[in-house]
Order: sequence, then structure tokens, then C-alpha cells
Amino acid sequence: MTATAEPAARRDGAGEDPPAGGGRLGRVPEAFGGLFAALGLLCAAIALVEPLRRVLRPLVRGIDLLLVPISANLAYAVFLFLLAGATAARKKVAWWLVVVYLGLLVLSDALGLALGLYAQSLPSLILCGLLLALLLVARGEFYAASRRGAVWRALAVLLGGLAGAILLGWGLVLLFPGTLPADEHLAWAADRVCGGLVSSSSFAGHPPRAVTFVLGLLGALALLNAAATLFRSQRLEAALHGDEEARVRALLARYGDRDSLGYFATRRDKAVVFSPSGKAAVTYRVEVGVCLASGDPVGDPEAWPHAIAAWLDLARRYAWVPAVMGASEDGARAYARAGLGALQLGDEAILHVAGFDLDGRDMRVTRQAVHRVRRTGATCRIRRHATLGEREMEEIVDRADAWRDTETERGFSMALDRLGDPADGDCLLVEACGEDRRLLALLSFVPWGTDGVSLDLMRRDR
Repeated sequence: MTATAEPAARRDGAGEDPPAGGGRLGRVPEAFGGLFAALGLLCAAIALVEPLRRVLRPLVRGIDLLLVPISANLAYAVFLFLLAGATAARKKVAWWLVVVYLGLLVLSDALGLALGLYAQSLPSLILCGLLLALLLVARGEFYAASRRGAVWRALAVLLGGLAGAILLGWGLVLLFPGTLPADEHLAWAADRVCGGLVSSSSFAGHPPRAVTFVLGLLGALALLNAAATLFRSQRLEAALHGDEEARVRALLARYGDRDSLGYFATRRDKAVVFSPSGKAAVTYRVEVGVCLASGDPVGDPEAWPHAIAAWLDLARRYAWVPAVMGASEDGARAYARAGLGALQLGDEAILHVAGFDLDGRDMRVTRQAVHRVRRTGATCRIRRHATLGEREMEEIVDRADAWRDTETERGFSMALDRLGDPADGDCLLVEACGEDRRLLALLSFVPWGTDGVSLDLMRRDR
């Protein structure tokens, strides 16, 4: 069973935990995200569809005077879209960016009115002041952290990207100058890449329209990379550290008989978060902004809600989308009570060995397969991994790697992603050998409690 959902209400806590919130203030990030998305859509529309520029000119002029500049430029539209996504994701760096911008607008409008320079600044001052006040009151709703050093990295990416785009644009203008004079090639390229912010003077000519579009696109790509660097979520090292694996194994030793997939929590490409009591834990990995937990929480079911809450708090802190893959029915209920939704995708096949046989009509296909293998003279051997010598295990690993269909191992919540590790001595190896004792196929099972095993690896000679 798989569970996915939006986060439930945040919990208050100390340190870096997300602050409490809710009600109308809780909708402020999404509202600002929607505003910036609409503005970005407007900029993209007038940049791509020229007739719309005349039709929407009054609207564009009104927004330009009241709130933010509106430009028929793809780079600016891309930036607004990224800012919308970061604001809706409650990124703290996006809050700072918008607050500083609105603060500068308020200051500029106030000075204009005080000096009697801009009489039309009053509506802009009122609107920007209200939006700034709203952001300041709702500052606790913007708690998601970005990567460390993101501001400096983003600045370096922006400057490098713009420099490269300007040089490339300069080359295009040299090849296709149109009516543009030779002494204005570089200035025009820089002006187009930067969205008209470089030169305030008019040019004596212009290159073909296609060149203008390409340079605007280059500027958009530079801004896209910089904004993505700025708003990117904190990276997570997917690994177990210190005594974490030992603590997970201790929980499995005590409660592992509840979950046939529990042993896969010891995968070393996952991180783990424990409940405050240490009696339960959630193992997870972050991929492209999704905090993906695998299977049920490990440990005491009574402590599951606390482990899930700690995992959700961590996801909210970095604006990761929480999701779970491979949970049992009990686990899905626990995640659902924490605010996630559940979707049934399938069920496990469980063999009770003591009562299993090949008789009956339903087992006819299986019975035929057994007879075919038996006629080849193949035999079966079952051993614990710990009973194999080092050299013999190396040969098993080599065969398993050679028989794998793809380079990437699949099965995040149902595969161990390692074979022959000394820590997995209790795992069970099942080998099918031919009459000449040559290995034909193998299965590897991980422990399930004290009297069960769960399939991990299945490989065969092609």
C-alpha cells in the first residue's frame, strides 16, 4: 500500500522545527505564489503573442504603476514562475526577496510623495505597504530552508550565465546584424539578454526578430539556472550514520515479525529519523524534492505516530513533499491518521511452508514448471549467507551482477541493494544447480522476524 498527501497541520517545536500556523495566515504563501504565477503568465503571453501587447496595454500599465514592472520578456516571466513556486513552497529565501523588493518600492514611493515628484505614487504606496505588512505578519509561514550558501551560488551562476549568454548573443548579432550599426552590437546583445536593463538609450537599428527571441531565451535560461540554484531545497545525504543502523537492527530484533519488509530499512542509501523516545523510526530518501519513506515505521507501533510526526516535521522544514511507498495496511492507517492519503496498489504473496503443497487444479501451472526443472536434473541448495566462505560469496555476487538485466537496482522498499555483506549473515541463499553442479539461478531472502524470510534478490542464467 502506498500513501501520499499534503502535509497536515504543523506542530510547534523548538530549534528548527516549523512554527505553528494555520487559518488565513496559512494561505498567505499560496496566495503570493498565485499572484506571481499570474504575473509570470502575463509576461509570457505578451512576450510570445505580439497582438496581446496592444490589447493588454492598459492592464500592463496599471500593474506596472501599482506593483511590479511588467515586461514582454521570457527571462522575467521565468523568474516570476520560479518565485511563485518558491513562495508557495514557503521558502524563507523567497520571503526575504519579496520583502526586500516591496520595502524598496515603499521607500521609493514615500520619497516620491514627500518630494512631490510622483503624485501617482500614492496608490502604489498603499498597495505595496499592505502587501509588505501582510508578509511581515505571516513571516512564520515561510520556514522552508534552501541549501546552505544558496545566495552566493545563485549570484555566481547568474553572472556566469549572463556573461556566457551575452558573448553568444554578440556572436549571433555579428552574424545577423540586420540594420543595427556595428558599434552597437555588444550593447544591444547585453541589453536583450538582460531584458532591457543594461542600456537606457535607444538603438539606431535592430537585428532580425529571430535573433531577438534567441537572446531573450538565453537570458531566460541564465535566470532559470540562477533562480533554481537559489530556491533549491536542502540536499540530504542518504546514508545511515554512527549507530543508526545498529539502532534500526535493534528495533527489528524486537518488532521485526510485524513487517515482512522491515529488514529493508537497513539499506544504507536511506536516512532515518527516530521518534523522541527512540522506540520507532522512519527510513526515507529525498529525490527531486520528494521525501520518500519506505514501508512501515520500524519499531513499537505505539511510537509510530511520533516517528511519523518527526519525519513530517523534517519534510516541512525543507519544503519536501512527503510520500510513502510499500506500507502495509496498518502502516497506511498510521500515515493516514497523520494527514496522508492512502492508495492500494497490491498485496504480498505469502507462503506458509508447513501447509504448502502442489496438489489441486490451481497449482497445475506451478506443478508443470516443477516437473520441467526436475527433468533437467537440477537440484536445490539452501544456506545462510554466514555459512559461505569469502571466495564462494564473491562468486555468487559476480554471477548475480552478470545476470542482472539493467545497471540500476530497483526496489526501494523491497530490495536490500547489497549482496554478501558480512552484516547480513542471517539472510538465506537458495541456489538452483545443474547436474554438473553449475549454478543456474539464485534467490536471496532477508529475515522476517524469527521464523520467516522475505524475497530480496531473484537472478537466473539467461
